[in-house]
Amino acid sequence: MLVRNWMQPNPMTIPSDMLVSEAKRLVSENALHALPVVDGGALRGLVTRANLLRTGHFVLRTQNPAELDYFATRLKVKDIMVRNPATVRADDTMEHCLLKGQQLGVAQFPVMDGEQVVGVISANEIFQLAAHCLGAWELRCGVTLAPLRLGPGVLGRIADVAEAAGAVLQALYPVGRHDGEAEGGYQEKKVIIRFHAKDVQAVVAALNEAGFTVIESVESQHTALAA
Repeated sequence: MLVRNWMQPNPMTIPSDMLVSEAKRLVSENALHALPVVDGGALRGLVTRANLLRTGHFVLRTQNPAELDYFATRLKVKDIMVRNPATVRADDTMEHCLLKGQQLGVAQFPVMDGEQVVGVISANEIFQLAAHCLGAWELRCGVTLAPLRLGPGVLGRIADVAEAAGAVLQALYPVGRHDGEAEGGYQEKKVIIRFHAKDVQAVVAALNEAGFTVIESVESQHTALAA
């Protein structure tokens, strides 16, 4: 999965001499998480929704007329932006993006194609990716298997057992920590299975009988979200 297929393309950008009050308005009105700061076609910085809101709240709390006037009429984006922000490339993988975000503690990146800003990717897009993987918008059933060593053919055997019990597989993926090589080169990981089935418990029973311990199972359902 490449960043270019999950990013917000053609992002709104702003110049460094824009007033912070105007940038805050743009972020709020367009429900944006970040705005790349571009001068003369070159990326100069990044302002985030959180940064803009913190600045505005600080000024409002002081109730100082001079500071309120400064915020509204003089404080510029270049005064608060993150200079030379970390970036990712459009052809980077989402795995690389996730790892870089974790390592740097960054929740949004400008996306570059050469020297040009072509997108923005943030925690919002990463949540969407996770939702797709988990089938959040579909009526899928699911089970999670206890950690097991994923040697050759293990995932294939899991799939065979589940399908023989009536599951129509939609996704099958291992999850676990990456903290060094395991014995024999194979990590022990939990395995998440997403599928359609009329009888989830039949699938659970078949997996347990085959030696794959089920630690949780979920019937297909949609949860209504409050507006």
